Amino acid sequence: MKKIVLILSAIAIMGISMFTSCVSQKKILYLQNEQMLNDSVFMSIEYENERTFNYKVQPGDNLYIRIASLDEKFAAYFNSMNQGTYGYSSTTNSSGNPAIYLNGYTVGADGNIDMPFVGDVFVKDLTIDEIQSKVQVIMNEYLKETIVYVKLGVFNLTILGEVLRPGQYQIYQSDINIFQAMALAGNATDFANKSNIKIIHQTPKGSQIVKVNLNDANILSSPDYYLKPNDIIYVEPLKTKQFGFTSVPYGTIISAISLLVTCFTFVIVYLK
Repeated sequence: MKKIVLILSAIAIMGISMFTSCVSQKKILYLQNEQMLNDSVFMSIEYENERTFNYKVQPGDNLYIRIASLDEKFAAYFNSMNQGTYGYSSTTNSSGNPAIYLNGYTVGADGNIDMPFVGDVFVKDLTIDEIQSKVQVIMNEYLKETIVYVKLGVFNLTILGEVLRPGQYQIYQSDINIFQAMALAGNATDFANKSNIKIIHQTPKGSQIVKVNLNDANILSSPDYYLKPNDIIYVEPLKTKQFGFTSVPYGTIISAISLLVTCFTFVIVYLK
């Protein structure tokens, strides 16, 4: 009888361990490699990654163009479309600042923006620096003492899957990296497959899917470490979640197993 009790107890303990088991740290930790995991050796590691912003503007993008000039009336006329647009800053998963779309220069389907006096200016597939140079040449035809400033109106990101706050985010800065994006969404959940993050880039011909591994520290030197406007980030779940462990009532199961073992032990002792 004692053997039966011991066997049942062992089974109960195994069951409890199975239902309360956690995802291994190798699947949770960011930026892993053997040097970093060995604390006695790891002191400092440098990952080279040139930080450049070479995004090529596409139809639907919004541009902030500001003209500075000694002729205040001249500058005011060109800047009237952007007045009050960029004093607002947000990194929340909301619909963004409507003034940007109402007052900025939106790139049309034909790749042009419509500027006062100037008319259509073709900007599709040009970088922000190239657009600035192009508009500067145009402005010099009207008045020599001018300086042109061009920025991307809003940096859109969509983050889906195993994160705490999935949604669409608007970032008012020139660039953002993958870890900053994950932080915006409240970080990945414990059931996120960090070794297989999918990033969907918008391209002139359509879309491109790339995969990045956030568990590997080499992501810091990857060309996909810095994101592009309108990127979609999909954090897929681990296979562990397919079994529904996140919704299992662990407390109820453990209590039921414990009660079953106690009752069975009582019956055996009573029969004896």
